[in-house]
Amino acid sequence: MSVRNMARLEGIVARLPETERVDVEAWGDEPTFRVRGKTFVFTDQKAQTLTVKLSMAEADAVVATDPLAEPAGYGLGRHGWVSVRIGRGGRDRWDQVEEWVRTSYALVAPKSLARIVLAEDATG
Repeated sequence: MSVRNMARLEGIVARLPETERVDVEAWGDEPTFRVRGKTFVFTDQKAQTLTVKLSMAEADAVVATDPLAEPAGYGLGRHGWVSVRIGRGGRDRWDQVEEWVRTSYALVAPKSLARIVLAEDATG
């Protein structure tokens, strides 16, 4: 399951412009996903937990309604970062994960790249 989680996450990220995976040696090779050097997803080696940036309103709503979500540590939670365990990872959960990853990307990416993703999301 863990290999599958990472493969699914990498598939979601691969559909976003100018992304790269960077494993941070100082954090025990914890994977991050970045756009032009800015991190928009933090995860663990098995992609069982993700940390993503959301708007403050969405972050508050996710934390309030999802028992597997909590504000991110290290003070990031007060800036809209949320840590979410994927859990069993069924189709509905992965649809939600994809939405969160795309939202995080759009909030972190340069405006020109964010516009591409936001336009794709608007046309569905």
